[in-house]
Amino acid sequence: MAEPDLEAFDKLVSLLNYPVFVVTVAAGGAPSGCLVGFASQASIHPPRFLVGLSEQNHTFRVAAGATHLAVHLFDREHLDVVKLFGSRSGDTVNKFDRCSWHVGPAQTPILDDAAAWFVGKILDRFPLGDHVGHLLEPVDGSPPHQLEQWVSFRDVRDLPPGHEA
Repeated sequence: MAEPDLEAFDKLVSLLNYPVFVVTVAAGGAPSGCLVGFASQASIHPPRFLVGLSEQNHTFRVAAGATHLAVHLFDREHLDVVKLFGSRSGDTVNKFDRCSWHVGPAQTPILDDAAAWFVGKILDRFPLGDHVGHLLEPVDGSPPHQLEQWVSFRDVRDLPPGHEA
């Protein structure tokens, strides 16, 4: 079977500038978190959100034992926190020693500098290629009070990853 021609897809995707999120989780007493580019609302009624975690990621391994994930959206004012969670691996660095956070609903780590966040109960996990989808049911959160310019893919496009996908 011939390899598919992905040039058109690759060009289209390179134009996208969707928001990126920092996802945090705790299991076994250890917090973990990472930058996530593959995330989207997946249903209106009932509300659902889909997060893709790389199988190579430290956060993916911690999330395997968790029941909830926290999803954070950041304003560009706190791009440094987003870069911390995107360019460092929890295998080598305790990111939570380098930022302000507290324990939130369902014992999830909540990042204090986030413009908005929600905690979701993990309803299902399923393969998405080199990522695993985590389908979330929102259970609690903090809406944005003022969010002028959220951190987007364009802001982190050249960020060296903590782990390759």
